[in-house]
Amino acid sequence: MAKKSRSSSASSPAHGGIGPRQPCPCGSGRRYKACHGSAGGHTPYIVRTFEGLPGECDWVAMREFVPAATAPLTLKADAYGEDVADRTVLVASVLPGIAPAMVRTNGDIWLATQVTHQSSDPSRDFAAALRLALAAEPGSSVVITTLPAEGPRLQDVVDCEAGFEVTVMDGFDFWFDDVTDVDGSVAATLENLNSAIDPTTRLESVDAAYWTSVGTKEHLRWVMPHDEEQLLTALARLHVAGLDQLGDESRLVGSFRAHGLLVPVWDLPLGTGALAVEEPAAAFAERLAAALAETRPVTDEERSARSGLTHRQVTIR
Repeated sequence: MAKKSRSSSASSPAHGGIGPRQPCPCGSGRRYKACHGSAGGHTPYIVRTFEGLPGECDWVAMREFVPAATAPLTLKADAYGEDVADRTVLVASVLPGIAPAMVRTNGDIWLATQVTHQSSDPSRDFAAALRLALAAEPGSSVVITTLPAEGPRLQDVVDCEAGFEVTVMDGFDFWFDDVTDVDGSVAATLENLNSAIDPTTRLESVDAAYWTSVGTKEHLRWVMPHDEEQLLTALARLHVAGLDQLGDESRLVGSFRAHGLLVPVWDLPLGTGALAVEEPAAAFAERLAAALAETRPVTDEERSARSGLTHRQVTIR
C-alpha cells in the first residue's frame, strides 16, 4: 500500500526526478531503468498525475482519501475532436459498482477518481474512461477491461482555465437522486454504505485541507502544491520555532506523498471539529509562506527536524 522511497547518490534523475537505479514508483520492485524508465517498454511513469489541471491538490485528495465528494468538470468545447460543449461532467470520488465512469439517464457523465487503473498514468486512463462515457448510452456504466490505447490525458481535454469546486458529501445519497425507492432497498443500501464513511470536511479558509474524524482520533490532511524539498525545510523551521501546530494539543505527525505532492498530517484533540481548525489553518498558511520564503541556511536543529519529517514520510502509489 505504501512504501518509503529510497534515494541513491549514484543515481541521477531520469524522469520526473526519479533516478535510473531507484525503485520504480509503480511498485513493481524493479529499478526504474528496467521498468517504466526503459525505452519503449512501458507508459512513462508520471510523477505529478494531475499537474496542470484546475484544483490539482483537490484531485489528489479525492483520489486518495476523501470518501464521498463531487466536483463539476469543464471540458474543452472540442475535446476528443468533437463538440462536447453541451455535456455535463461531474467528478466523484466513488461510483456505484466501482465503475470508472457512467452516464446518467439524463445524459450527464460521472467520472470516478478512486478506481484501479491499467496504466502508470491515471490521467490518461481517466481521459480514456471519459471518452468511452461520451459515446455510451444514457443509463450505462463504462467498463475498461484492457490497457487503454495511447491517447490524450485529462490535461488535453479539460478546460484548465475553469475552476474545480469540491463539495464533500455526508454520504452516497447523491447516487440515487433520480431513483424512486419503492421497496426501501435504496434506503437499506445507503444505510450500509454511509455507515462506513468517516466524517470529512474540506476547510474553507485554505485550499485542499481536509478534516476527518476516525472514531477515536481526528486528523487534518492538507495537500500542498509546493516543491517537496522546500516544503520539508519550511516545515522543519516551523517545528523548531514551535509554530507548526494548529491549535492547542495538535501535532504535526508526519506526511505522505501522493501523485508527486506532499500531504502533511496533523493529529487533533478529539472533539476539535472542522470549524475550530479554520482560523488556525489560515494562520499557519501565513507562517508557512514566510518559512518558504526564508533563504538562510538551516541550523543543525532544523536539519535534525527535517530528517525526522523525512523518515516519517511514505509514498502512496
